[in-house]
Amino acid sequence: MEWPHDPDGEEGSEGRRKYGHAVLAKKIDEGEDFPLTAEEYVSAYGDHPVRIDYETVVSVADIFEHVEESEFADFPEFHKALGEALRGEDLWPYRLEHA
Repeated sequence: MEWPHDPDGEEGSEGRRKYGHAVLAKKIDEGEDFPLTAEEYVSAYGDHPVRIDYETVVSVADIFEHVEESEFADFPEFHKALGEALRGEDLWPYRLEHA
């Protein structure tokens, strides 16, 4: 896929230092952008790349296909919905093991 910018460049994952949730969260201002709709977010960033792990890059739009909520009142709500979507589609490479 051809991206509007390099997924590992400064606009993407900052030289592979930022992945998944971090890339998505950096695109919004917690104090100014809420309430926020999924449609607004995808309209602005849908074609942007998100590095999931060292070999997987997907678009913001691909992730939002699996987000059930259409509006987010605040950053925690946004973050939770994205986490659920990423885990639900096996796009969350980190697993917590419970003792």
